[in-house]
Amino acid sequence: MGLRKIVDDLKPTFTEGKLSFLASTFDAIETFLFVPNTTTKKGAHVRDSIDMKRTMFFVVLALIPAFLFGCYNTGSQVGLEGFTAFWYGLVRVLPMVAVSYIVGLGIEIIYAQIRKEEVAEGYFVTGFLIPMIMPVSTPLWMVALGVAFAVIFGKEVFGGTGMNVFNPALVARAFVFFAFTPQMSGEKVWFSDWKMMGATDATTGATALEQLATKGEMQWSAMDAFLGFIPGSFGETSTLCILLGGALLLYTGIASWRTMLSVFVGGLAMGYLFQAVGLTEYPAYYHLLVGGFAFGAVFMATDPVTSAQTNVGKYIVGFMTGALAVMVRVVNPAYPEGMMLAILFMNALAPTVDYFVVEANINRRKNRVKTVK
Repeated sequence: MGLRKIVDDLKPTFTEGKLSFLASTFDAIETFLFVPNTTTKKGAHVRDSIDMKRTMFFVVLALIPAFLFGCYNTGSQVGLEGFTAFWYGLVRVLPMVAVSYIVGLGIEIIYAQIRKEEVAEGYFVTGFLIPMIMPVSTPLWMVALGVAFAVIFGKEVFGGTGMNVFNPALVARAFVFFAFTPQMSGEKVWFSDWKMMGATDATTGATALEQLATKGEMQWSAMDAFLGFIPGSFGETSTLCILLGGALLLYTGIASWRTMLSVFVGGLAMGYLFQAVGLTEYPAYYHLLVGGFAFGAVFMATDPVTSAQTNVGKYIVGFMTGALAVMVRVVNPAYPEGMMLAILFMNALAPTVDYFVVEANINRRKNRVKTVK
């Protein structure tokens, strides 16, 4: 293959020649284009048909339905229809995606060069997630700041991919949310100042979550919320598309069904509890359909790096994530979206949960040994 020959001819220059200081950058490009052509020479190694690159590919593939619907819904919310609506949304979000990857990968490459390490594939998912969990009206400079903060303080300070405590995409959203709250919530969300293709120049008003928090009802039906025809962050509105992506993650074994299912059960249980005590009057399942709940349950809470590692821990962390998200929504009306804080809080708590689960297993084994003796 011609491209393979070009890469092989250039490789000595970047590995041993004058440009060896760019070895990590060259390796990142090569592994993006081709499967690595190296094999283990000695020692025991587990060999599998799926590697990190393929794992990241499947996650990105699972995000495609929500991304494509987000493009259409963005145009639909400003009065457009059909392909014009889709094209409008695509034009709005592509600059955010470009900024996310340029800034994030740029920082990752710099750190890889300094540490003389390979550039990990993890950011290919993070870079796609960040624009999808932000309002499409977020200024590009805010996206850039959020990405830089997430990569540096949410990932690299812990040692890079696989070492981070918190989900980097949620760290980016949390930074932008608390630093620039009006642009991430309230009436400034979904403001459109573009008049291309006949789009209106107006706000759509409060989101479904804000209406539930302030009025106890929303102007959209449950089916509209399930399909995604409501305002919100770019990729979080369509529960149907999110579940389609979740099905792919479960089928490929990349995401844990224990965590995913437990998040939904925890959110539903807490919703019914608040409904039973009279704090809410709307159906409890509304919490699963609006805001970032479904997106967080499928793509964020199941992150294998920041979630629980033990099977029992996955049940516990998942349930508590869903329950905490609904609790924040109901108890604090000023902050109607609780999924982000719930996942970040449980990211910090997951190692502790795993520790006690492992200790409990050890104690049970010790007791069985004593009983046998």
